[in-house]
Parts: sequence; structure tokens; C-alpha cells
Amino acid sequence: MPTGLEKTVLTAADAVALIDDGRSVAIGGSGSGHCIPDILLEALGRRFSETRQPKDLTLVHAFGVGDQKSRGLQHLAHPGMFRRVVGGHWSMAPAMGKLAAANDFEAYNIPAGVVVQLFHTAAAGSPGWMTEVGLGTFMDPRLEGGKLNARSQADIVELVERGGRDYLFYPTIPIDVALIQGSVADAHGNIGMNREAGFWHNCAMAQAARAAGGITIAVVKEQVAVGEIHARDVRVPGCFVDHLVVDPTAGQTFQTEFEPAYSGDARRSDDSFGAFPLDARKVIARRAALELAPGAVLNVGFGIPDGVMKVAREQGLADTVVPTIEHGQFGGIPAEGLDFGATYNSEAIIETGHMFDFYQGRGVDQAFLGFLQIDREGNVNVSKLADTLIGTGGFIDIAQKARKVVFCGTLAVRAKTQLTGGTMRFLQQGKPKLVESVNQITFSGRYARASGQEVVYVTEAAVFRLTADGVRLEEVAPGIDVERDVIPQLGFHPLLVEPMGVMAPELFREEPLPRSLFRLYP
Repeated sequence: MPTGLEKTVLTAADAVALIDDGRSVAIGGSGSGHCIPDILLEALGRRFSETRQPKDLTLVHAFGVGDQKSRGLQHLAHPGMFRRVVGGHWSMAPAMGKLAAANDFEAYNIPAGVVVQLFHTAAAGSPGWMTEVGLGTFMDPRLEGGKLNARSQADIVELVERGGRDYLFYPTIPIDVALIQGSVADAHGNIGMNREAGFWHNCAMAQAARAAGGITIAVVKEQVAVGEIHARDVRVPGCFVDHLVVDPTAGQTFQTEFEPAYSGDARRSDDSFGAFPLDARKVIARRAALELAPGAVLNVGFGIPDGVMKVAREQGLADTVVPTIEHGQFGGIPAEGLDFGATYNSEAIIETGHMFDFYQGRGVDQAFLGFLQIDREGNVNVSKLADTLIGTGGFIDIAQKARKVVFCGTLAVRAKTQLTGGTMRFLQQGKPKLVESVNQITFSGRYARASGQEVVYVTEAAVFRLTADGVRLEEVAPGIDVERDVIPQLGFHPLLVEPMGVMAPELFREEPLPRSLFRLYP
């Protein structure tokens, strides 16, 4: 018997027909398919192509949304569709980045953690979020204010002072329509996410839409009877959901139908992950892993930095630290490639809002992150490569508040190296990644020095440290000469430690590293 609590089940086309011109639309999930309601994005893009509606939309998303090819925000890359786009990360949908570069709409980038917090402020009816996150970076209105193109004239970040200290104030963005995805829904619209790799920020988005008098449309893989979802598994209560769309083809990600080790329904054995071959990337990960401290809570970034936990696993050290990623997972082994955002064998999974509370409150002891550029002041750029929009994602939230940051990357672009008998040499030198001035400040060396943060920069050929006077070269690989091999591949002459240290030869050999190299061992 109907109770009046039942939700309407719509096709994707009928659901997106509810979105009017000028609305503010928030998209949940992250990366290449983690809880991204792709069937709705495809239908919305098709509707605009056929009818030129809805137009003048404001789009808000915390993380990257797409597979860098044809899915996610790629569906929505239509000239004239948007008035403004506020994104935490841009590189997963290159077509949207091209429209932003062409000034088709106002384009902004603010940290992913701040976007998530703004969903919470919208849900609570708060005017915005005040934080130190972004000070001294391109978020700071004294620099770029998060603006990505000439059309972006409005200020969406404000510099404020309280108690004699500077903060950034990010005004709340009202949400008219929340588009989310979960695993299962019952007839009352309760959304379960027990088969997902994380819980993301679906509930906050749905609450934000309700606070604004808007709607939430939820995509689920299946619908079940009321009572079949355990109350503890409901991540979005039905009273926050207005309409359901059932998509039986929805997977955990765009690449993975279902990996039970992502959702905690199984554990994957260590020997199933394969070997970590010795190359420049592994050398960097090994040297960075020597910085691991016993019992440290870590954040491990995408790309070269995720090799740190591979090394820890090879060395039998994985259980002595607590790795995390910003999507909400504690422990385990971060997934690689386009599935990043998932973790195998997590010990705990929380919502992204709670994780960013932890990060922004200086909960991370050590962060291992990548870099595109470093300059003589210790500033780091990960967000802008020439004219390509990349964005910050959770990088600023993590890097600015971690007690120690270890940046991991190759010394130069397109350099070629050879490892032989515990030494290294360059077969071909590359274009500098350590430059006089970075293209965009995603990490502020000045802020790091003022806050007492320890900062180390690890490459395959040299190790640098941020000091009160700037970046200092402290170690080089065995077989490497500073003046012959390092300085010509830098855009500035760093400070030099005396005497110059030498990286351990064992880092460059196939055999496991001696226990004595690690501070994790007694």
C-alpha cells in the first residue's frame, strides 16, 4: 500500500528534463567513474545538443569527473551550456578545459576539500567557509583568486583577517540540483553505497539541494524493497532524495565492474600485486620511503608517490604506517591509474568531508605528493602545465596542512637514465622541472617556512630540502656530479650543503634495502 514516501523512478532523459535554465548543478563522485552519475551527464549533454536547453548553468564538482576521453564531464562540453564552472580538478575532462581556455564560461578552480566543505555550508545555511587552505597559492586573491580565464571577473574567494591572522573566506555556492550515484535504493529513496569504493560527499550534496529548495536525482544500480538496506548502510536518507534513476550497467568505476577488495567485501593477497621493477620511479619511491616515520598517518598521492607504499610493502613496513587518500580510505593499497580513488584492503572508509576535516586540521603526519615544477623559493606547481588546465584536486588541502611533505618526481622532463651496480648516470639530460619561477603556485614555500613545515624534494638523481633561505641541494645519486649532471638540468642554482651527501647505493640495486636505512626499524 502506498505511503506517500515512495520516490518516482524516471528515465535519465526524464530526470534531466527537470533541470531548468540558470540552475546551479552539483555533480558527485570523483575521477574515472567513482560514484559518477554518468547516465545523467550523458542524457543532459544530449538534451542540450538537441534543444539548446538547459543553458546558463552553474556547475560545481569537487574532484575530476571523467576518463580523459568520452565520459563524465566530456558529455557536457558544449559551448553555451554554462555560465560558470567551479571545479576542484579539470584534467579528467579535457574538452571542458578547452572551453574554459576559450572563455566560453567563467572558470574557477578551488581545492576539492573546500568544495566539499561548501556543500556542508550550503546544507547548513552558512554563508561560507573560512580557512587557511589556499593562502599563498593561486587560490589567494592577492595572486589569482582561483580564476582560470579572462571571463572570470567575479571574486569567489576573499581575504579576511581575524585575530591578527589572515584567512581565506570561500562564500557558499547554493545548489539547486544534486546529481549523485549509489549502489542501491529502496522505494523510499534511501541510498546504500555498500558496494562502492568510498562514500564521497553524496549526503552533503543532497542536503544542500534540499536547503535551497532544489532537487536530488540519484542513480543506483538496483532498487529493492523498503527494509532490505541495513540502516547502517544508508548513506543518503530518502528524505533528501527526490527522484531515482536505475542503471543496471553502472560499475564501481568506468573501468571496473566490481572489485570486492575496493569495498571491503574481500581482501587481495599481497603476492597478487606483482613486482615493482627497478627504474627511476622506484629509486624515487625508495628514497622517499626512507623518510617514513613509525606510526605516521600518511597521504599518498597519485603517480610516482604511490610507489612509496609499494616499497613499504616490499620491505615489510606497510603495517607500521597508516596510509590514507582524500576520498576517505585508511590503510590498504591505493589503486593505480584511472581507478585511483579506490584502495585495496582498506581498514576503514569514511566520507570525504570527514577526511578533509582531518586533513585541514593538520591530521596528516607525512604527505607524499608529486610535482610538475619547483622554484628557488620552494613553491610547487601541480595545477598548470603551459596552457593546459589541470587544477588542484585535494592537493592544497593536503600539502598545506601536513606536518611534513615529501615531493616526489623526476629531476627533469624527458631525461634518460641508466642504473648500473649501485650507481646512476644520465644518458640524456632533460628540460628543467626545477625552475626560476613556477607557472602557478599550488604549494607556497613562504607559507611552509612560516608554519614550520618540513619539506623535502626527492628525485632519482638528487634530494633537496626547503630551508629558511630557499631550496638546498643535500644529496646526489652515486655516479652523479653536481656541476656536470644536476646544475645544467635546473633553472636556478640552488643552495648547496657542505659536504654534499650521497644517496645510498642500495637504492639503485635490485636487492631489498637493508633494514638499517629505514628510520622505521629500531
